[in-house]
Amino acid sequence: MKGKHIVLGVTGGIAVYKAVEIVSRLKKAGASIHVIMTEAATRFVAPLTFQEISGNPVVSSMWSDVKQWQVEHIALANLADLFVIAPATADIIGKIANGIADDMLSTTVMATKSPVVLAPAMNSAMFLNPVVQENLKKLRTLGYSIMEPEIGSLACGVEGPGRLPEPENIVQFLETVLQTCDVLKGKRVLVTAAGTREPIDPVRYIGNRSSGKMGYALASVAAARGADVILVSGPTALPCPSGVTRHLVETAAEMREAVLTEYPNVDVVIKAAAVADYRPRLVHSHKIKKTGDSLELILEKTPDILLELGQLKKQQILVGFAAETQELLSNASEKIVRKNLDMIVANDVTLPGAGFNTDTNIVKILFPDGSCDELPQMSKEEVAGVILDKIYALLVKSI
Repeated sequence: MKGKHIVLGVTGGIAVYKAVEIVSRLKKAGASIHVIMTEAATRFVAPLTFQEISGNPVVSSMWSDVKQWQVEHIALANLADLFVIAPATADIIGKIANGIADDMLSTTVMATKSPVVLAPAMNSAMFLNPVVQENLKKLRTLGYSIMEPEIGSLACGVEGPGRLPEPENIVQFLETVLQTCDVLKGKRVLVTAAGTREPIDPVRYIGNRSSGKMGYALASVAAARGADVILVSGPTALPCPSGVTRHLVETAAEMREAVLTEYPNVDVVIKAAAVADYRPRLVHSHKIKKTGDSLELILEKTPDILLELGQLKKQQILVGFAAETQELLSNASEKIVRKNLDMIVANDVTLPGAGFNTDTNIVKILFPDGSCDELPQMSKEEVAGVILDKIYALLVKSI
């Protein structure tokens, strides 16, 4: 924490009083704290309290008198090594998730490039509301760190999730975020995600069930850890994670071209995309009419991008994925050798919580020496964190 500039956003909830102690603990740890309060937050605790503890002016309005010739929300956004909102109400979560910037806090957080941590605190029914949960899911996908609220007795008299964690635990969480946010700084990481579509005619295609969630989680977490991330993605409805450069492709051939263009200049490649293994030999220029009882398609193999990368590999760390329905370990072990990989992430897509279009995954991480790390069911963001921990260890070992 020492020497770090932390911007703390405080929103209007009963848990505002805990934010005072958060500022105190961060200050004692050597950080410089700059507090932005919403108007609602000032109804619970006076700005003077945060000003006296932080030693810095508190900002609560976009329309106050100019103290210096610098746009204040941009100055704070650029200053931040870490941006924290605690407590984070449903209101501010919804604003950030949907691009609304109508006060000093929402405007500043939109402008920052630093890691952003949200600590939600609200009534249990509000926290569990599908709209709030969808907004939190979207923010996780975009690279925001979410500290889950505690379960306990709330000010409204109910028992359940929604309680702001204790300041001591929040500060520990922030220390962990700061420790990891720069570990991949200076590294270029290429991630592929989602499935490819191989056209039959202008209307139809051959594809697969991949949503791209695992690859997007990897891109998001890698960017949060300081990497320069290039994401080569097949078709998906997922938004591009914050701080990531995305190239959208459709076919296996297009993905191969994009990957090979970037490959010489990257340090790490994570091939999480579900690339189609076959494509129609003949692509019809017009829609095929339903004129008979059957339609015959002749399929040919698509290029094996991962195999080609393994053959061309020089300094890169090369990570593959194996989505299997049977003989998981034997199939993954064969791939790691044949394709010259540094590690492979294998999952049985028939298991509940591990298949396509889920928010969780159950994986095994295999290495060329035969070792294997088995992970329990986790969110895809958590799995991405473990995978990137392993990659970082390989990078350190290669120095």
